[in-house]
Amino acid sequence: GVAGECIDYKDGSTIWEDHFRPEVVDPVTDTVLGDGVHGELVFTSLTKEAMPVIRYRTHDLTRLLPGTGRPNMRRIGRTTGRSDDMIILRGVNLFPTQIEEIALRIPGLSPHFQLELTRPNRMDELTVKIGRREDCTAETAAAAARNLQQQIKIHIGSSCRIEVAEPGPLARSSGKLRRIYDLRNAGA
Repeated sequence: GVAGECIDYKDGSTIWEDHFRPEVVDPVTDTVLGDGVHGELVFTSLTKEAMPVIRYRTHDLTRLLPGTGRPNMRRIGRTTGRSDDMIILRGVNLFPTQIEEIALRIPGLSPHFQLELTRPNRMDELTVKIGRREDCTAETAAAAARNLQQQIKIHIGSSCRIEVAEPGPLARSSGKLRRIYDLRNAGA
């Protein structure tokens, strides 16, 4: 094991830094980030002899926090997503979790969505297919979709289309949920 939760605090996994060296790096540039900054978790084993692990990229997006149960050993923050889920859309890096965070703040929209990437001409296009909540009318959902489109443009910096689906048809979480459908090279 790389880490374990302290029974007294139950506030996240403490990394066994006497055996592993953790780092958090920017998933795009590989630049090492400081403690408390979100990025991709990377491990190097310090005591393995037969098969050492050197800068193993976990693809987990998290941050390093100060230790509580073992103050000299840092903790892993809550995992917020995976770097291999990152989409590069017209030069903008975005993660499905960013869209989820925005959608959860908008009443009328459900947290169930899919991202569809297409290239109808020479420019990539993103369509967010999201369900409306059952207690939301179609008119309210249309206004919520416009709000979601604006918030994605403001917070992520990319324009997209929003398609609101009826409650229920979009996939629910059952194991690893597939949210990204990359159809950019489907016709090639």
